[in-house]
Amino acid sequence: MKTAVYNLQGEKVGDVELNPYVFEIVVKQDVVHQIVVAQERNVRKPLAHTLDRSEVRGGGKKPWAQKGTGRARHGSIRSPLWIGGGVTFGPRNDRNYSVRVNKKHKNLALRMVLSDKAAEARLVVVEALKLPEMKTKKLNEILNKLPSQGSKAMIALAKTDDKIITAAKNLDTVLAVGAGSLNVIDLLRYKYLVISKAGLAEVEKVYGKK
Repeated sequence: MKTAVYNLQGEKVGDVELNPYVFEIVVKQDVVHQIVVAQERNVRKPLAHTLDRSEVRGGGKKPWAQKGTGRARHGSIRSPLWIGGGVTFGPRNDRNYSVRVNKKHKNLALRMVLSDKAAEARLVVVEALKLPEMKTKKLNEILNKLPSQGSKAMIALAKTDDKIITAAKNLDTVLAVGAGSLNVIDLLRYKYLVISKAGLAEVEKVYGKK
């Protein structure tokens, strides 16, 4: 499969051959869904937290005598039976939602999403992606000349570029990441993947290992 290569003025300047192992995979939604769910679980932080009887305040003294009062026996006001007492089997913030993900499975799902981008013409390859200065306006002008114009776009960088990363932070619809650290959720969240030829080579190197 070939895809067009653009310059920073939005003009087509040639084509590039895509690695079929990375960009021509049959997409299986269940595989991608499993990785999305696993990725979301691995970043989930439990917030709900209830106090058990050992954590609530008070209850050091027996409320009343064991016998002779005519009332039910109680040893502590921290009992779950009391209002304001501890909670039994309530949610705790030490719960671990994370799951282990098979690396080959994760790599397969990522290649499926990349293949879908290429098949739907949402993979935008540019000759080189460099900013002369750290200006959000300049980056926005470049993106508006490419096929990704007006849409959410992820920029995959072959090497860390502080100018592009800083400029992208001021754009709600743009995310700049390293080409070797892509993930399924971000690729699905952003409609287009904008990448330089050097970044494309990095992607095929990192994710094209059989």
